[in-house]
Amino acid sequence: MLRFKGVLLKIRKAKYLTSIILVVLVSLSCFLGIDYIGYKIVALLLLMAVSLLAMFFDTKPVIIAALLSALIWNFFFIPPLYTFHITQAEDTLMFLLYFVIAMVNAVLTIKIREAEKKAREREQKDNTIKLYNTLFNSLSHELKTPISSIMVAVDTLKEGNYSKQLTNELLSEIELAGLRLNRQVEHLLNMSRLENAMLKLHSDWCDANEFIFSVVNKFASYKTHQLVFEPVDNFPLVKIDVGLIENVLHNLLYNAIQYTPEKSFVKITISMEDQFFLIVVCDDGPGFPAEDIPLVFDKFYRVPNTKTGGTGLGLSIAKGFVEAHTGTISVQNQVPHGACFTISIPVETSYVNNLMNE
Repeated sequence: MLRFKGVLLKIRKAKYLTSIILVVLVSLSCFLGIDYIGYKIVALLLLMAVSLLAMFFDTKPVIIAALLSALIWNFFFIPPLYTFHITQAEDTLMFLLYFVIAMVNAVLTIKIREAEKKAREREQKDNTIKLYNTLFNSLSHELKTPISSIMVAVDTLKEGNYSKQLTNELLSEIELAGLRLNRQVEHLLNMSRLENAMLKLHSDWCDANEFIFSVVNKFASYKTHQLVFEPVDNFPLVKIDVGLIENVLHNLLYNAIQYTPEKSFVKITISMEDQFFLIVVCDDGPGFPAEDIPLVFDKFYRVPNTKTGGTGLGLSIAKGFVEAHTGTISVQNQVPHGACFTISIPVETSYVNNLMNE
């Protein structure tokens, strides 16, 4: 606490010192050029300096700057020079007006800054409330549906003995609903980690072909779509946080399956370009509306007029995980139809023989 107060005190002193130095420098420049500008122009230049300070500093250092500039203008520029005595009534009135204008200008500028800050905070608060309302509305559907499925299936199983086939179907329904619930909880936890800067990479060497196969195999039960991945021979090992990139790929594949027609193809390819590991996921679905492409990775974004389901967090989380690797993720529509997501991550590469030698 004492250290924090010490830092604040240093910042406060720096503001006072900066205010004084700026007024002195402007005054010195005017003094050196007094033969070319009149003392009335000097007043305008000093007022401009005070206004500039008011844009960045708090009230007290700005008021000190306004007071100091008025005294300097009186002593060094208003005839007779080098005295605070003013002989001309016009100069006396001008000095008083300068002092008042400088003070009012400083205070008003600071008040405007405070009003703008409050307006920004209010807007951020409204946006946050809007985002959370969107999240809660989405979750109310996303959580209610699988919970209802589980309750109905359990009630049905309790009613009596059923054939093995029907029992298996009900158990599969419970399993799918549980997986859906688990996915939503994971999305919320991952988004919380990203927003609170709690995400830490645990990078290690991995076989890209192997971890992509493992993600693809998790979608084996989805018979409505065909996932295609052809492994690349002699592909180097890459150093990444496998868990996070698997999550990214899972979100992209799940998104493709959810929002493309049945019997669609989803193709995954990998490659290396210089020191960048590329993963490309393409589908032959309808693609994205051109005007919505810049919004695809925004939180809670969902393509208009698509089927219900999803919180709109999957792609936003994917973007956060890729950027945690200092990489990029982008999307573009294909011709004649479909969409392609491209992940590009700077990585270290090696081969098995090299690692064995190490």
